[in-house]
Amino acid sequence: MPKLPLDEWIEAVVDFLENHLAGLFDFISAIIEGIVSGFAYLLHLPHALLFTVLIAALAYRLGKWTFALFAFAGLLLIYNLGYWDHTMDTLALVLTAALVSILIGIPLGIWSAQSSKVRAFSTPVLDFMQTMPAFVYLIPAVTFFGLGVVPGVIASVIFAVPPTIRLTELGIRQVAPDLVEAAHAFGSSTGQILVKLQLPMALPSIMAGVNQTIMLALSMVVISSMIGAQGIGADVYRAVTQVKTGQGFEAGLAIVVLAILLDRMTQYMMKRKRRQKNG
Repeated sequence: MPKLPLDEWIEAVVDFLENHLAGLFDFISAIIEGIVSGFAYLLHLPHALLFTVLIAALAYRLGKWTFALFAFAGLLLIYNLGYWDHTMDTLALVLTAALVSILIGIPLGIWSAQSSKVRAFSTPVLDFMQTMPAFVYLIPAVTFFGLGVVPGVIASVIFAVPPTIRLTELGIRQVAPDLVEAAHAFGSSTGQILVKLQLPMALPSIMAGVNQTIMLALSMVVISSMIGAQGIGADVYRAVTQVKTGQGFEAGLAIVVLAILLDRMTQYMMKRKRRQKNG
């Protein structure tokens, strides 16, 4: 039985896109680089100690004093170990990937919730995106955008956007049909029902999707460093290639602290929104 030339078909599609959409890829690259640079500038602007105090205060505002203490100690440890600048570069990359994922994922989730045809099409696509090994996304990203931060962000977005789409769709679909029918009966338009009823009630589910998206984007940090994305992932990758266990542990610890902070902050935001809704 002859082998299907699937690899040749994919190569042909990639070559076609590269030859005919180079201007679009350059435009996307410029936008992403601008967003990453903007986040990096803002994160590097305050002194590390001032930034640490501000994050600890925000953690106390969102959660408890124990979380504020962890935030203060964790960021202070990162600064002491000498990974502060690289951690801020990583945070800029993660925030950019999360922002792009949210801007893409929430509208697609809304569209999928309101259209059974879109949902039927998106479900297998999202399954494919979530099950494909993350390393595979690096190949077309490098082909279209070269080496550096941009392909790292693109690969992170492709890998991290499905939870936002799925949980946005799920949250909207779980709104009680009786409430939607009542809103229609009172003369509300589809847009008004979406903005004033469905989205507010689906907010906890949407925030859960955003939380998962941020965590998945952060999990791509080390993988993205293989194609030139700077940050703490590059330190981990360098430690692996040079077999420096201690350095790898330090850099990995910085990623763990950052992951816990982002995870807990988004969770506490969800709890505050839930309390405001119930109160």
